[in-house]
Amino acid sequence: MTGLVRTAAIGAPVARIDGPAKVTGSAPYAFECRLDRPVYAHLVQATVARGWVTAIDVTAAQALDGVLFVLTHQDMPRLASDHDRELWVLQSGQVWYRGQVIGVAVADSIEIAREAARLVTVQYQAEPHEVRLRADSQDLYKPQTVNPALVTDTAEGDVAAALAAAPVRIDATYTTPAEYHNPIEPHTTVAIWAGAGDAEHLTMYDSNQGASRIAEQLAQVFGLNPSRVTVISPFVGGAFGSKSRAKAHQVAAALAARQAAGRPVKLALTRRQMFAGTGYRTPTIQRVQLGARADGTLTAIAHDAISQTARFKEFAEQTALGTRTMYAAPHRRTTHRLAALDVAVPTVMRAPGESPGMFALESAMDELAAACGVDPVELRLRNEPELDPETGLPYSTRNLAACLREGTRRFGWQHRDPAPGTRPADGWLAGTGVAAATYPVYPHTGGSQATIRALAGGRYRVEIGAADIGTGAWTVLTQIAADALEVPFSMVELQLGDSRLPAATPAVGAMGTSNWGSAIIAAARAFRARHGHQPAPDDEATAADPANPSAGKVAMHAFGAQFAEVRVHADTREIRVPRLLGVFAIGRVINSRTVGSQLTGAMTMGLSMALHEEGVTDPRFGHVINGDLAGYHIAAHADAQDIQATWIDEHDPHYNPMGAKGAGEIGIVGVAAAIANAVHHATGIRIRELPITPDKLLT
Repeated sequence: MTGLVRTAAIGAPVARIDGPAKVTGSAPYAFECRLDRPVYAHLVQATVARGWVTAIDVTAAQALDGVLFVLTHQDMPRLASDHDRELWVLQSGQVWYRGQVIGVAVADSIEIAREAARLVTVQYQAEPHEVRLRADSQDLYKPQTVNPALVTDTAEGDVAAALAAAPVRIDATYTTPAEYHNPIEPHTTVAIWAGAGDAEHLTMYDSNQGASRIAEQLAQVFGLNPSRVTVISPFVGGAFGSKSRAKAHQVAAALAARQAAGRPVKLALTRRQMFAGTGYRTPTIQRVQLGARADGTLTAIAHDAISQTARFKEFAEQTALGTRTMYAAPHRRTTHRLAALDVAVPTVMRAPGESPGMFALESAMDELAAACGVDPVELRLRNEPELDPETGLPYSTRNLAACLREGTRRFGWQHRDPAPGTRPADGWLAGTGVAAATYPVYPHTGGSQATIRALAGGRYRVEIGAADIGTGAWTVLTQIAADALEVPFSMVELQLGDSRLPAATPAVGAMGTSNWGSAIIAAARAFRARHGHQPAPDDEATAADPANPSAGKVAMHAFGAQFAEVRVHADTREIRVPRLLGVFAIGRVINSRTVGSQLTGAMTMGLSMALHEEGVTDPRFGHVINGDLAGYHIAAHADAQDIQATWIDEHDPHYNPMGAKGAGEIGIVGVAAAIANAVHHATGIRIRELPITPDKLLT
């Protein structure tokens, strides 16, 4: 780094730049863009899980006063590319899953469009379907890679023999359900076409995690040069992974806008529609086998994961990825298998793979601690690897032990009664649990660019096509730029959320600050080298985040430790979590306020995962039964009592020039396992199936 500035040093708890605009309602979200004479779209969705549309009648819908038109596959021109079958919208009558887009009604108001969609009548030739994930399915298969492009299976040593010879063995199956993202801002998009022929241009105001990526994907679908697609997304009301790639509703809105004679088409999905076609975390079935000596030292680890995908498009969750790096053991195996079902496509959801995968591994480690009579924190410390077990490389930093020790001190773990189910207080059973957490740090490869331009009065404008999905990018990137340029925070103006800006990687994988910040630092250095410290207005420089020279030389991961205290009512089995503590090793913290918000928010989401969240699919009809916020329960204020997140002093010089690691994902990892382990400590009952609900403790 080039030195710290006086007013906004890296690490300072600077308040969010976008905070006042958001709390006063002046921040323009996608659907709120002001355009002349907009019209409104509502989706028509399939009501069978598999089959064909044999007839579709739009007569009644189009006769409704205020309706402009209704689009179906019967009258749509061909899209340019079917490389992504999820985006092959209204191109045939084939139905792959219930809730698939099979029509779009466009009208002068939202209410009329919705009524028109209801009036569309559809006849189907339904086919037998399967929507249930089963471990005994005969159709399980091995994908070529798992997300994002990782090896599907790994093996070292003789796992079977080591397990058979181990004095202590754990062999258990853990399951997690489908979970749905449910950001506060639903998926919304506004599409406008202008020009014709080679001058035709699509502009889209859209809620997403990366305008550059969405513009590229839509350009491919419509056969356009990427310069002829503009995606604008400066403010986003949450995403958690569901807005990381283009979805069917965006294509549907663009198709409708092409028919709307130049009028903007606004489309906002209802909460129920978001349970059908915007992605979800796949359910998992995970078998974990551990072999250990009597003192708890691991000799073998096997983690075999099953998840689901759609028949028409593959998504393979990397469920066992965390197991590959967590603990030392000479004999190791991880596998991933998929079941292709008649369902919508799963997608990434906060800490994809690690969040459900570490629930299984860290629950099994707790079971091993009990079997060996070893304290759960001590068990994890005894199995710390010197080198990355997966690659044999040294770690850039690995401070899991420091997180566990600091958490032990802060949480008061040393006062814990090791015996489960023996602490009744006022009718409540009390328990505490711990779990470790990890999340990979993916080396950046030059996918983001930034431009720095001098303005009058000694000010600077930083331009980058990044996305702030509520994480604080507006503020943190301004801090990084001010530090790199060696100017006060107030002298930097940031522009983001527009595909016309220098292209940037999307906000995924806890990589945003690293990738974008590295690009900004590179641009600042190029700017100073070219123009010095007294530039003229409009002097500028553009640079990309450089490829990481440490890639392949060190193993890069973030780590953490989660501690939970629970209360379980002795009679009703109602569960309360009065206290959560997370201690993290995430490199250098750029903004302690926004990082604290990210970590505590993720821990709250982990609490929700542990106790509430479960999407239930009806096997007869293929739809999500509890597809709304009345039936799909998430954590409320009463659930989130005392949640504290802290971090240890760490700097990772191998990952990026800031020495920082991502904080958006690691906070959720391990929370569900810590709570499950605390429930076992309180009740003596081991729950291996999420969510942990009172009925499971009654049986």
